[in-house]
Amino acid sequence: MLDPSIDSLMKKLDSKYTLVTVAARRAREMQIHRDQQIERPKSHKFVGKALEEIDAGLLSFETDNQE
Repeated sequence: MLDPSIDSLMKKLDSKYTLVTVAARRAREMQIHRDQQIERPKSHKFVGKALEEIDAGLLSFETDNQE
């Protein structure tokens, strides 16, 4: 079983595409800056840590409404 679960993560963001995009961007940022917002992450990998941050409500996503 994955932790955090996909069901829990989908309550935070509107689509799986957004979830993947936000997690990947944050993972890259963590690699460069060596920072994390979770004090004791369960995951050792950057993407896992990013998903934990999303699940904790520490990351969000705003859409650009270009019309």
